[in-house]
Amino acid sequence: KLCGYLNKLGIKGPIKTWKSRWFFYDENKCRLLYYRTAQDINPLGSIDLSSASFDCKMENGEGVFEIRTPSRAFILKAISKQAMMYWLQQLQMRRWEFCNTQSRFPLHEGPEVQWNSVLLICFCFVFCFYIDVVDNEDFLPLVKTPTEAVGLKAASLPAPQTSTALQNISLKHPWTELQNTVYKQLWRNSGNVFSFNEFQDHPENLNEEQEAQEGTLDDGRTEPRLNWIRKARWMNSGFPGSPEELCREKNSVDKVSVLQQQILTLTEEVKSQKELVKLLHKALEAAQQEKRVSSKYLTATEDKDRLELVRHKVRQIADLTSRLEALEQEKKELEQILTLRDSHIQELKEHVQLLMEKNHAKQEVIMALTEQMARELSDPLQEANTVETLYKQQEEIEHLKDDIDAYKTQNQFLNSEIHQVTRLWTRVAENEKVLLMKCACLQARNCQMESKYLTVLRKLQEAVPGLPNSHAELVKNLIQEALQWDVKEEAEEALSFELNTALCSSSEYDEYGFMTVPDYEIEDWKLLAKIQALEIKSNKLRSQEIVEKPLRDRWNSIGELNPSAELKSLIRSGIPVEHRQRVWRWMVSRHCSLIPGHYQRLLEQSRSTEHPACRQIELDLPRTLTNNKHFSSPTSQLIPKLRRVLLAFSWHNPAIGYCQGLNRLAAVALLVLEDEESAFWCLVHIVENLMPEDYYSDTLITSQVDQRVFKDFLSEKLPRLMAHFEQYRIDVSLITFNWFLVAFVDSLISDILLRVWDAFLYEGTKVIFRYALAIFKYNEEEILRIHDSVEIYQYLRFFTRMIMDGRKLMNIAFNDLNPFPMKLLRNRRSAHREELEAELCELEQIKAAYVKERAEQGP
Repeated sequence: KLCGYLNKLGIKGPIKTWKSRWFFYDENKCRLLYYRTAQDINPLGSIDLSSASFDCKMENGEGVFEIRTPSRAFILKAISKQAMMYWLQQLQMRRWEFCNTQSRFPLHEGPEVQWNSVLLICFCFVFCFYIDVVDNEDFLPLVKTPTEAVGLKAASLPAPQTSTALQNISLKHPWTELQNTVYKQLWRNSGNVFSFNEFQDHPENLNEEQEAQEGTLDDGRTEPRLNWIRKARWMNSGFPGSPEELCREKNSVDKVSVLQQQILTLTEEVKSQKELVKLLHKALEAAQQEKRVSSKYLTATEDKDRLELVRHKVRQIADLTSRLEALEQEKKELEQILTLRDSHIQELKEHVQLLMEKNHAKQEVIMALTEQMARELSDPLQEANTVETLYKQQEEIEHLKDDIDAYKTQNQFLNSEIHQVTRLWTRVAENEKVLLMKCACLQARNCQMESKYLTVLRKLQEAVPGLPNSHAELVKNLIQEALQWDVKEEAEEALSFELNTALCSSSEYDEYGFMTVPDYEIEDWKLLAKIQALEIKSNKLRSQEIVEKPLRDRWNSIGELNPSAELKSLIRSGIPVEHRQRVWRWMVSRHCSLIPGHYQRLLEQSRSTEHPACRQIELDLPRTLTNNKHFSSPTSQLIPKLRRVLLAFSWHNPAIGYCQGLNRLAAVALLVLEDEESAFWCLVHIVENLMPEDYYSDTLITSQVDQRVFKDFLSEKLPRLMAHFEQYRIDVSLITFNWFLVAFVDSLISDILLRVWDAFLYEGTKVIFRYALAIFKYNEEEILRIHDSVEIYQYLRFFTRMIMDGRKLMNIAFNDLNPFPMKLLRNRRSAHREELEAELCELEQIKAAYVKERAEQGP
């Protein structure tokens, strides 16, 4: 019998892989039947060999061959090349025998079948001639029968196992799988197993098979009667674990192993059948679902319902298509990963090869040294020299050990010394820190005493006209001596240079180029500037360790900036110099969409066309921040940058163009941000986002509205001071108008000014109102002591520069004065704007009436 296990490539269905099948050659119809296992009753399919061709290509792999029939091609795989050649030879030979047998019968079929039969007979003759030639020339000798792979004995062996039991199940023939499973379960329950020995012991059974086949169909489908007759004779000896075979085993160990093998085989079979049942359940559910959908489609009375069902199917198809694309993409990614892993494996192989080469080289060196040592030991003279050398080396090693012990002792001593020195150094560093704190406190007190001393001298200077000449001359000399006395030289005499730098580095300019001591042209105000510098230095010394250091540590701990109450509180307290540029850029970018290349296009436009405001800009450039070294000279580096920023803004916002005051806003932005494009966007953010509309227009109507709103707040928050101003007819808008227009630039000292700007850029114009009220609250008592309108105006001209304590001013602005919400500010702006517009309209009417009256009167 030609039978055995082969792997068949499944080319249809959801599982496309090699599947193990039991193939059995049917001699009566020249067909190759295949089953899932040798014990199945019904075949899964058949291959008609009467008009088939055979082919084996080397590129397909070892043991792979093809059987091509007119309807389809079957790809099979044997366990070895020898088994493949055996199958091909046997199939050719048995097909030739079948063709010879068929040629003896007369041709009673139709013309087409007769013609096919004639072609088949011709082919058989040609093949016979080919066989004769091969036999004569011994071209392809017969291959030995591989008993382990083919024949009836192979049926008693377990079927080759695949990676999963489900992989070997045929999904195309579920009913056949179910019949085979039921059949095997019935025979197992009866205590019998299949045996293939009856084919050899009872050859007469073949005649019965032939008789049974006479009633079968010729359409290639399964013949149940034949299969039941054939398989029923294979009982009782199919597995080596049957009772008859177990009795013939030589020892019990072989019996146990055979039974274990049978248990494993049956377990795998049960698993596969369970998975088959699950698949059949799923297929049944899908078929029922399809049936329900089809029945809905057929029973639908309207085309609309049928169209909806079709759309549902289309959506399902689209979903499956998207899943397929996702799986394809995943496949590509896995292929890429596999390629990378292959390259990595290749690199590892190269590395291993390199290591092997190195190891080989080392082994060669070791072998050479071994040979050299063997030659030296074989020479007696050389051996004596070697012994002497060994003694010398031993003595040298002893000396080195003594040196090592000595170095260890010395190292322990030095370590103890280093430990003592480290302790001393730590103690000295702590004492130095304490002394620095004490020295800072003493310097702060010293500055306060000097400030008080200079204040007394200023009071005496004011009272000079009423003093005797000798006293007046003495006061004048004391003032000259105080103005010439340098605080820095006295500090350097008392402390070292490092200590003075750590405590307070006195400099003529601060970090942004502002003068620390104002340069007043009036002789009487020079003493005031000295007092102001001493107050600033005293405040810095007192807040250095108590306030500034913890605040700087909190800023250092902040990573990415996000709006929050904590960030708002930190910004109000003041941004450190090292963080201010980053935070300002972030605040501007939050509210202003930065258009790439927009600033460069504006510069090109300003170079090609002269703006009408260009003349006014050139006039205002020398008058911008005259107390800052970066703008004090026409040749300063920031003057050209400021010119370009103002011209670019004039082209960017034609409705405003240029207004006096914008130069100071842009200058402060340049000092902090350094980059002119960033300063340009900061100016755009202030004018277009923070300030109200028409704030910098020709009429400045919104600026006038803010002055009226500020007077309302001043009356509510500081009623005593407002009553004092009304008593002496003081119009505070003459002082505060410039504060609001330029956000306190040139009014406050640089340190406090930048803190105001920090909060202003984050919160908006309400910060200007709060700080304006805080400035009057800060000096309220001093203003109330003055009872002359001229003196009040003179005091208000410079009183903002007398504010030295920025922390105190910030607490007044945000804590002491009851804060007001932005909604209240907007409501009051609307009310006063309506009043102001009505007044302006009335003035226009009066003006028109006056002009008309003059025109009627004539010249």
